[in-house]
Amino acid sequence: MHSDVLIVGAGSAGSILAERLSVDERCKVTVLEVGPSADDPAVSAHLRDATRLPIGPGSAVARHYATSLTDHPQRTATVMRGAVVGGSGAINGGYFCRGRAADFDGWKLPGWRWDDVLPHFRAIETDLDRTGPLHGAHGPIRVRRTAQLSPGSATFVQRGLGLGYPWLDDLNGEPEGAGVGAIPLNIEDGIRLGPASVFLLPALSRPNLTVRSGAPVLRVLINGARAVGVDVLGPAGVHTLTADRIILSAGAIGSAQLLMVSGIGPADILEHAGITVHTGLPVGAAFCDHPEWVLPVDWPAAPGRPPVEAALYLDDLELRLYTTGFAEMIGAGPADRPHIGIALMRPQSRGRLSVLSADLADPPVIEHHYDGAQADVAALRHGAELAREIAGVAGREAHWSTTQHLSGTAPMGPVLDERCRVHGIDGLWVVDGSIMPVLPSRGPHATIAMIGHRVAEFIS
Repeated sequence: MHSDVLIVGAGSAGSILAERLSVDERCKVTVLEVGPSADDPAVSAHLRDATRLPIGPGSAVARHYATSLTDHPQRTATVMRGAVVGGSGAINGGYFCRGRAADFDGWKLPGWRWDDVLPHFRAIETDLDRTGPLHGAHGPIRVRRTAQLSPGSATFVQRGLGLGYPWLDDLNGEPEGAGVGAIPLNIEDGIRLGPASVFLLPALSRPNLTVRSGAPVLRVLINGARAVGVDVLGPAGVHTLTADRIILSAGAIGSAQLLMVSGIGPADILEHAGITVHTGLPVGAAFCDHPEWVLPVDWPAAPGRPPVEAALYLDDLELRLYTTGFAEMIGAGPADRPHIGIALMRPQSRGRLSVLSADLADPPVIEHHYDGAQADVAALRHGAELAREIAGVAGREAHWSTTQHLSGTAPMGPVLDERCRVHGIDGLWVVDGSIMPVLPSRGPHATIAMIGHRVAEFIS
């Protein structure tokens, strides 16, 4: 089967990209997703309930990857990625806060400054609380803030205000400086409104758009200097699909692994893995994630609420209260103590993702190196002191974690041009969180959704 556009991955960016490109009825778009369909009765209820994160052990909609968070001493953890039509945007906490203007201007890339991306943020959303030139009023993703905070969140906010931090009225506007604010959420009436549910699924009636779930892509096929197709594992074995334009939207882990097993990546890593090097590029060489320390608090848990409702910002730190314990949040146990997450949003540390073989069944090696920059550790320590003061738990230890925001494994600049085309390979794009040269200073989901809408203009 031949397509005009073949998209690997139906996550937030891939879903929006597919909907946008298939508006042109002359363009045949095929989307391949390794996970199940979002309308599969076995998984649909998990995707709708925004008060739960269906990422626990045995999840049918998430993949689990081992990582080492720190090196001295080595602290291991598990990172999760959505493996379902909708991707991680179908299973996350509904946090839909944009990156800030300075984040995009700091990329210094043509077509990606704040004035370039703002129209795309506005186009994808309907903000139910805010109006004006910074907010969308006609987009599919409905955004709102929690009006009545849970008791723990209300206490968190009041104590932050009591310490002299101002109220930030609009975290999706252009807030500067420290303060406390309600987090914009893509949740309505307890239902998670991810990009797949509001962009991709309503477009499935288009005859030129096909979505195939349960279709793992094994590698990209390259002829000379051009990507021409992909190998897909199906019930009858491996078969090949061809396309004029191939787009990897499999997420920062999945897209990077696919590039490397296809011969695109650091030559030394590929050679060690027994992979023939086609194009030497620094894929996975310096990814970014937001390191986090987690502090248990004694406030009452609030199950049945969005996982996060408000945050406090100080310099490059974001402190947010998780409204219930993680075991209850992922459906693995009863409600336990909430936690304050202390996340560093502009870290200096960089991680590495590599592969051990050409077999996608072999998980990639992920190393965060969070303790590689002492300034990061000092900032997190300062944030933990503030969190203890807010929570009234002097002396309690916070422990290392991660925000699960791994990004930048195939960044614009070293790996891609500013239109997300892979250097040296015609007909091949990457469009997801992989492309960000620096992670934004807010959680990345809204930015990744914007990226799908932005790059659709380039590809069409």
